[in-house]
Amino acid sequence: MSVQRRAAGGSRFLYDSFDLAQERIAAQERVAEERRAGLDYRLGRIEAALERLERRLWLTVYGLAAGVLAHGALALIAAPG
Repeated sequence: MSVQRRAAGGSRFLYDSFDLAQERIAAQERVAEERRAGLDYRLGRIEAALERLERRLWLTVYGLAAGVLAHGALALIAAPG
């Protein structure tokens, strides 16, 4: 792009700073994309860990409920009646 501008006329100092600014913007966009990709990766890992934790929690809740029901059933069976 800068070659076409120079061919049209004008000083190279007029366009060099603009080209540099465009490169800086492009570099910042690439850095932002990499950061976003890193955040997405970490968010995926956190979500997976939360799903595993939720599964463990429900397993614990169901285990406790089953224990309470079993204890109640045993108490009913053992009750003199």
